[in-house]
Amino acid sequence: MISMNDFPETADIETSSDSYAARFDSAAGRWMLEVQRDAVLTLMNGETEGPVLDVGGGHGQLAHPLAERGIETTVLGSAQVCEARISDLTEKGSCRFDVGNVIALPYDDNSFHTVLCFRLVCHCDAWPVLLQELCRVASHRVIVDFPTGQSLNALTGLLFGMKKKIEGNTRTYTLFRESELLAPVAEAGFRKEKSIRQFFWPMVLHRMLNRPGVSKGVEAPVRWLGLTRLLGSPVVISFTSSLSS
Repeated sequence: MISMNDFPETADIETSSDSYAARFDSAAGRWMLEVQRDAVLTLMNGETEGPVLDVGGGHGQLAHPLAERGIETTVLGSAQVCEARISDLTEKGSCRFDVGNVIALPYDDNSFHTVLCFRLVCHCDAWPVLLQELCRVASHRVIVDFPTGQSLNALTGLLFGMKKKIEGNTRTYTLFRESELLAPVAEAGFRKEKSIRQFFWPMVLHRMLNRPGVSKGVEAPVRWLGLTRLLGSPVVISFTSSLSS
């Protein structure tokens, strides 16, 4: 059996756990996942053809909505335990689960039409290698999320204690500038297609409110003013292959 020590990058073992899922087991959490889902589906441009690979997607945040739409999806996790939260899908054949190394993906080049990777880039030390591997196995599009320091996340140091108190198992993570991600994907023959910034106000504040109606109300005016587009986070960004245009 493969253990978490067999691969050099295994952050998805934590994000695939029940304790991590508990962060979203509230009205605010479910609303935030809906925003994330809608961003991904928007960047997929309504395309339902597969196959889709979700690297580190044992959290099920995307596997479930993709399966509901009949999209052929494979989830890759760093250990067998990462299958637990999507076992309802794998047991009925709505999704496939593989165990493998996230920075040396066990697939041939261009094996998947679209490759997704969420809740992982910011926890991966070898993130440039991860991004290049995502591009290598994608024939058309790669979609990832990342927290950016070009946002109110600049206050992370001040808010981390509050965030940890609310979420319980919060880990430190890397903040990125979008430009940092462009170089490794360009080397892999991909370029930025589009990005969507999800929230202007820090997610921890929405969790404190736990009232999606209020959260939507405070997000709406800053989105209308264009501040979310400039300073929102996390960012969901899509890259397309230069060969697919």
